[in-house]
Amino acid sequence: MTRILILGAGAMGTAFSFPAADAGHTVSLVGTHLDADWIRSVRETRVHPKLKVQLPATVTAYTHNQLGEALRMGADLIVLGVSSAGIPWAIEQLGAAMRDQAPVLLLTKGLEAREEGFQILPEKVRVGLAAAGVANVPVGAVAGPCIAGELAARRDSCVVIGFSDSTLTPGVVSLLATSYYHLFPNADLAGIEACAALKNFYAIAVGYAAGRLAQTGKAENGALMHNLAAAIFAQALVEISVLVHFMGGTEASVTGLAGAGDFYVTCQAGRNSRLGYLLGTGLRYREAKARHMANDTVEGAELALAIGPTLQRLFATGRLAPQTFPLAQAILAAVCDDLPTRIPWIVV
Repeated sequence: MTRILILGAGAMGTAFSFPAADAGHTVSLVGTHLDADWIRSVRETRVHPKLKVQLPATVTAYTHNQLGEALRMGADLIVLGVSSAGIPWAIEQLGAAMRDQAPVLLLTKGLEAREEGFQILPEKVRVGLAAAGVANVPVGAVAGPCIAGELAARRDSCVVIGFSDSTLTPGVVSLLATSYYHLFPNADLAGIEACAALKNFYAIAVGYAAGRLAQTGKAENGALMHNLAAAIFAQALVEISVLVHFMGGTEASVTGLAGAGDFYVTCQAGRNSRLGYLLGTGLRYREAKARHMANDTVEGAELALAIGPTLQRLFATGRLAPQTFPLAQAILAAVCDDLPTRIPWIVV
C-alpha cells in the first residue's frame, strides 16, 4: 500500500488527506509546531476543528517532533501543506529527517524574492533540501480552485499538477485521483506557481469592491458594485499574465485552472478578500490587521511585503513597465507603505 506523508495540519494540508486516503493510501498527517491543538483534536475526536468533518480511518496524526518516526514508516510521496512563511522550517525538518528521494508535492503558495526576479517555491525547496544533504529530490506543485472545506466535504474539485521532471506527473496524477478530486498534468511549473501565489495578492484588490460597497451603501435602486469588482478582476488577470510571462510561464496557465480558476474562487471568500474588504471600508492595512486579523496569516499581504522591494526595483530599472501594473502598485502602497487604498481609476 502506498504511503503519503503530509507535513502541515492546517485546513488545506488536512483536507488533502481525504483524496489521498480515498484513493486507497495510508496517510501520515504531521502537524507543525503551531498545529498542536489541531493534532490533539484529530487524535481525540477524528475531527479537525476548522474542517469540522471526520477524517478517514487510514489517516494517522503525528506531532511535529514525530516527523522522523512517521518518515521511518515509509513515504512514497511527501506533501507540504505549511504556510509560505513555514517553508524554511519545513526544509529544515525534512532535511534532518529524510533518508531517501521521495517526491515532494507543494500545496503551499508563494514566491521567493530575488534581487532581479523571483524564485518559485518548488525550486526553493529543492535547493534547500540539497543544501541539507538530501539531493536530487523531485519537487512539484498542485494549483487550482480548491477550497479546503469543499475538498474535505468531497465536493468536486479540479486542479493542475506539475513537476520539473514531467515524467513523474502522470504517476502522481494516478496516485491521487478520486471520483471528486480531478487532477490534470501541466508542464508549466513556473506558470502554475506564479499564478497560485499572485492570485492571493490580487484578491486583496478584488475584495476592496465589497468593502467600498459596505462603506457607501447600496444605491437607491438596490444596485451593488459587481461592475467594479469585475473590472478589478480583469485588470488583475492582465497584470498576472505579464508577470507569469516574465517568470517564463505560459498564457495557458493564466487562463486555466491555476490562474483564472483559482483566482475566481479565492475572490469568493477567505483572508485575502477579507483584508481587501477592510481596506475598502477605509481602514489602513496595519489597523485592519491589528484590529480584525491579528491572528490570521494573509498570504497575499505576506507576498506583498516579500516581493514589494523587488517589484519596485524592476519598475525602476524598466524590466517591468510600471504603467502596466496599476493594481500591483496600489496594493503595494496599501500594504507595504500603509497608505489609504486607492484603486487608480476611482476618484474618492
